[in-house]
Amino acid sequence: MVGRPQPQTTVEQPGGPFIRYTQPGNLPQYQSPGNPFGNLIQQPLVARAGYYRDFRLYFIGGGGVNGTTTVAATTDAPYNVATMIQFKDPFGTLIFSLPSFELYLVNLFSGGAGCGIGSTAAVANFPSFSGVSVGTTGTGDFAMSLALPLEFAKGIGTAPGANASVQPTLQVNLNTSAQFFGTAPGTIPTITLDVESDFYWLPQGAQIIPPSLGTSRQWILQVGNPPIAASSNNRISFPRLGGFLDTLILELRDANNARVAAFPSLTNRFQLIIDGVPIDDSPMWKLLDDAYIAFGGLTLPTGVYVYTRKTSLNQASLGLLDTSEATISSNPGTLIEVQGQPWGSGGTPPYTLNVIIGQIVPRGQLPQGLPEV
Repeated sequence: MVGRPQPQTTVEQPGGPFIRYTQPGNLPQYQSPGNPFGNLIQQPLVARAGYYRDFRLYFIGGGGVNGTTTVAATTDAPYNVATMIQFKDPFGTLIFSLPSFELYLVNLFSGGAGCGIGSTAAVANFPSFSGVSVGTTGTGDFAMSLALPLEFAKGIGTAPGANASVQPTLQVNLNTSAQFFGTAPGTIPTITLDVESDFYWLPQGAQIIPPSLGTSRQWILQVGNPPIAASSNNRISFPRLGGFLDTLILELRDANNARVAAFPSLTNRFQLIIDGVPIDDSPMWKLLDDAYIAFGGLTLPTGVYVYTRKTSLNQASLGLLDTSEATISSNPGTLIEVQGQPWGSGGTPPYTLNVIIGQIVPRGQLPQGLPEV
């Protein structure tokens, strides 16, 4: 006898991890068209029946007209489309607070928006990407997607989305056209922001939640101290944060806020120092080789170096496949420093070393190992 078809045919038998009972999905949040450069975009997010994995932001610059000018974009464009992106989860925890260029670096190196193998995390390689239209016929139009990755290991780091009265908040401050363009087109494009949400659907027929719900990985832009003189041996300290650190993205900018290749030369040394102990004292050639291996041949942007501890299972960052065994355990008293021996030169000194720290703040004990197996 043929059984009556059921409306839900994917219910699993009892036993097993959260991801066995759910399905990954996507639903729209909002589309905000026609925003001028310098505008603030702050629309409420919509409840979704599940647990947010990430939010996807698609910036589309359209409607530009050349106007007989030779259009030029600044070095960081289109990644510098926003001066600040702030995101708070439903618990009110600040998860992202950084400009869009630094969010672009998070996309490259966090393992939450692509694993880096084969440059799958490189935004410029995505089918959705279109660089700024420049030159004598340039219009200034562009298109670029960026992710706000919440999930940092499979199922871990997600945020609940089903309660309409308690939702995440997203604020995007667009950059000015003067900071985006070296030479602007006659008619400057306006920006459309399309926000999408990836999430796990609420499990059907099972009372189960993601592992360690309430655990988050936070990304905050910090400034190292003191400023760095060209060819000096300055030791730079980072603000004290605490938590478990899995990524340190270092970004050097000069006195004009331009990224500058002033890390030590290939045969000079660079130190990572924790509480006064140099835990990594390597020549720069070795560190660059290590980063090449860890990120699958992904090219480091000018003025950027990354320490990653998302290599618990391999020499390479495997994205969401990581056990968090190799994180740096810290507390608010932990002092993290780096030192060039010596630093390089170029640009307009002195230099500022910014750091974007991937900081896991667990709810209870840090989930380690492979809880989803």
